[in-house]
Amino acid sequence: MTRTARRTRRTRRTLQVAGAGAAALLALSACSSSDDDASDSSSAKSDASASASSSDKLSGTVTVFAAASLKESFTTLGEQFEKEHPGTKVTFSFGGSDSLAASITGGAPADVFASASPKTMKIVTDAGDASGTPATFVRNELEIATLPGNPDKIASLKDLTKSGLKVVLCDKEVPCGAAAQKALDASKLKLTPVSYEQDVKAALTKVELKEADAAVVYKTDVHAAGDKVEGVEFPESDDAINDYPIVPLKDAQNTEGAKAFIALVQSAEGQKVLTEAGFLKP
Repeated sequence: MTRTARRTRRTRRTLQVAGAGAAALLALSACSSSDDDASDSSSAKSDASASASSSDKLSGTVTVFAAASLKESFTTLGEQFEKEHPGTKVTFSFGGSDSLAASITGGAPADVFASASPKTMKIVTDAGDASGTPATFVRNELEIATLPGNPDKIASLKDLTKSGLKVVLCDKEVPCGAAAQKALDASKLKLTPVSYEQDVKAALTKVELKEADAAVVYKTDVHAAGDKVEGVEFPESDDAINDYPIVPLKDAQNTEGAKAFIALVQSAEGQKVLTEAGFLKP
């Protein structure tokens, strides 16, 4: 091979190597740019996720209007809610469901309504003050609360009609009173109480203070009273079991908080608290 031919071949090889090196550099540059883009995209997603998490964080006060019989279990759930959502506060207004419903339709500010009967819940839904459809979350049945030791030997609903016995009932407009009347009607019994009370807690208090010998209340209230009273079951209570519905309210000031509290009540965790208090599953 001539010297000129060898020089020409060497020049071509040099150019080929240089070309390959340039291509490799371009590929590396493209990779680096792609990695940077992916990193930027990942960072953006992370920032977006953090921002979404921040916006989903609950805060403020959740105002709950709830039937008096829910006092102990809802107070426990309220404390649990505040622990799970730092920066929130749950405030309760407990009372007779009919009075609470009247307050809501009258414009009282609240985020959630938990009633002791569909009838009292209907007052709120008919007025257009509910947001969505109420859902039954627990049920409750009646029991007779007597003085500790049951000194009057009360063993049935009929025993409450004995002469001289001081018996207290909830007002007939209150769910526990309506349920008691339903049980009495089914048994064809007539009972004249010494007083009608505005809610189930007020009726139970009469027995706790020994101002009455017995009261027809919910099983959950007898359970909550501990050794202050004694409970007597009666079969007619099966015909007067109350469903408890719950709903967020249309004019709620804390819509997200209301939804989250209701979710806790309906969760397995919430149901455990309620069943331990004596409520029946829906």
